Amino acid sequence: MPLNLIKLCVGAESVEELESWIADCRAGRDTLDHTTRMFPRRKEEILPGGSLYWVIRGMVLCRQPIADLEEVTGADGISRCRIVFKPKVVLVRPTPRRAFQGWRYLEEADCPPDMPKREDAKGLSEKMRRELAELGLI
Repeated sequence: MPLNLIKLCVGAESVEELESWIADCRAGRDTLDHTTRMFPRRKEEILPGGSLYWVIRGMVLCRQPIADLEEVTGADGISRCRIVFKPKVVLVRPTPRRAFQGWRYLEEADCPPDMPKREDAKGLSEKMRRELAELGLI
C-alpha cells in the first residue's frame, strides 16, 4: 500500500476552485506541480501510487495522484520539493481535518475513501457533499 501526503489547500475555497486553478496552471505547460519546503524522506513509499490529499476549508475533499517528487533549488538557494501530479482530481468522502502547517504523511488506513462513481452521486455540489458527510450519510 502506498504512503500518501496531506496538505492544506491554501487559497482555494472549493474543489471547483482548485480545478480551475489547475486548468489555469496547465495552460502552456507539460506538467502540473506544487513546490513545498520540505522533501519527504519516505519517497520510495510514496512512489508509485501515492496521492496528495487536499484539505479545503477544514475538510479533506479530494486527492491528486503523485507522479513524481523532485528536489529543486529555489532562487534563494534553498532546497525544496516539487510534487509533480497526474492531471486528475479525485473526490473523496468529505472528512474533517484540523489545520496544520506544511504537509504530513497519511497512511493508507487513514485515508478517506474515494467517492463512489455512481450516477446518483454525480452533480452533487461541494456544499451538499459536506452536509451529507456531517450527517454521516456519505
